[in-house]
Amino acid sequence: MRIEQRIKQVFDPYFNVPLEAWKSFTDLGEIITTEKDQVVKQAHTTEKYLSFILKGSGGILLWKNNNFVCIDLCYDEDFFGDYMSFLTQQPTALEVITFEQSELFRISKANFDKLSYNTDFGDKICRFAAEALFIHKQQQQTDILTKTAAERYAELQSKQPQIIQRTPQKHIASYLGITPQSLSRIRNEQANKH
Repeated sequence: MRIEQRIKQVFDPYFNVPLEAWKSFTDLGEIITTEKDQVVKQAHTTEKYLSFILKGSGGILLWKNNNFVCIDLCYDEDFFGDYMSFLTQQPTALEVITFEQSELFRISKANFDKLSYNTDFGDKICRFAAEALFIHKQQQQTDILTKTAAERYAELQSKQPQIIQRTPQKHIASYLGITPQSLSRIRNEQANKH
């Protein structure tokens, strides 16, 4: 299946635009393959690309107290990158890393702007990307404030059943705001329930 067909298939349930619009989008980007644990964007640099994970996983990390804190986990069919830096074209302290060998579609800021400003469908695609990322972050913040770590872990597992095999435990624990030992306890408790 061609890249534009794959992306259209993912987004059709949310908004349906013609295949030609997705072709215009994908023609302005490229597909890259990354290695496991590859830093895609280093901390204190500017994000040059908005990426979409075709296959693989990664995380957005922040260096704090001599350790990385995972602020987002991303998997197949997720937008991926330091979106704040991408929009502002300013450096941030965030690092973007792949957790496994991954295949990413990415579009540069210049081409994203070109698409956004020059075509009606391009504007819709770019606006949807921004809205999807905003909704994801708002839901994440709401969940952190209203759900326990065990509840959030159970939801992560239901959305990404292979999370244990695909994501380093320290990053899952960090994302949940708990220690790796607490994550082990939660995993054991959930395993004993089933």
